Amino acid sequence: MDRLDNTVRPYAWGSTTAIPRLLGVEPSGEPQAEMWMGTHPGAPSRTGRGTLVEVVEADPERELGAAAVAKFGPRLPFLLKILAAGAPLSLQVHPDLKQARDGHADEERRGVPIDAPHRNYKDANHKPELICALTEFDGLCGFRDPRRAADVLEGLGVASLKPYVDLLRAQPEDAALREVLTALLTADREEIAGTVAEAADACARLGGAYAPYADIARHHPGDPGVLAAMLLHHVRLQPGEALFLGAGIPHAYLSGLGVEIMANSDNVLRCGLTPKHVDVPELLRVVRFASGGPGVLRPEAAADGEEVYDTPIDEFRLSRYVLPEGGEVRDLSAGTPQILLCTAGCVRAGEYELAPGRSVFVPAGEKAEVSGAGTLFRATVVV
Repeated sequence: MDRLDNTVRPYAWGSTTAIPRLLGVEPSGEPQAEMWMGTHPGAPSRTGRGTLVEVVEADPERELGAAAVAKFGPRLPFLLKILAAGAPLSLQVHPDLKQARDGHADEERRGVPIDAPHRNYKDANHKPELICALTEFDGLCGFRDPRRAADVLEGLGVASLKPYVDLLRAQPEDAALREVLTALLTADREEIAGTVAEAADACARLGGAYAPYADIARHHPGDPGVLAAMLLHHVRLQPGEALFLGAGIPHAYLSGLGVEIMANSDNVLRCGLTPKHVDVPELLRVVRFASGGPGVLRPEAAADGEEVYDTPIDEFRLSRYVLPEGGEVRDLSAGTPQILLCTAGCVRAGEYELAPGRSVFVPAGEKAEVSGAGTLFRATVVV
């Protein structure tokens, strides 16, 4: 196995303290948003044999296993992260596989530069993802029932929200959610700014269930995405709980530290809470306008102390081991590639001692014995 040296991305929304605290290092004062583990070209992990990209490309079948290469191609199909949100991320959705392939092919055909700010599809892959909380973790996930969303908006006592309230109550679910989100995202920013400000003041005054939206408005004053966010469920995960985010589900992370795993893709369509490009027509093609609860996941017990976060995705499989003091050595050897990540205590993986935030890559078929006292996340694939 290979010890991984991983890059921390300094996005503006990142926490200045959460990742340094996990790693046991002094904060730099700069935001530290995500630590990436994998082969994504934006920040591939480094090993003693070169970058993990170079390692896999040198012999894909040896590193990934023949079954994984046959199913996913000669690449690691997932990206593992530690994510630390100190401020709300953009409200966003991800395409399904067909939408990603069609959208990428269309932009390639039209000659849209890959680094253009208005480019939607950086690759031809979908981006399902799972976030597992290490601390209390706040987010938005999935549409409320339109009538419940109408009650939430009406409860603010802002007269200029009445047209949206009426739409949410008058139309069938799909049409109601579609029409209101469209109206919010296509509204003139100057004209709607007063409504957003009034709604933000009301959220701050009312507190309680409105408090998360007041905080969003504080970070994104005047952004109509503040109102769009109120169409979504607010969810607070406790440590160990997780959210699975499939294609077309609007979501945003608000605050907290977690382990995130996703298919290896950059495809994001933004709905608001961002200065970046919002392609409303394409967004409306991708969003699934159906209400549903956020569906909090809790790990399910499997063999030998493994706790699995069950998802319908083959590109990744995330599980957790909580290893007790004095416990026996566990053999995690598998015929698929693995990244093992320690998040608490001290875990020995092969020849390496893993403190919190440290990780190793285990090639398919390689021996992977672990011991110690701590929490270990295991990321692999389903073949």
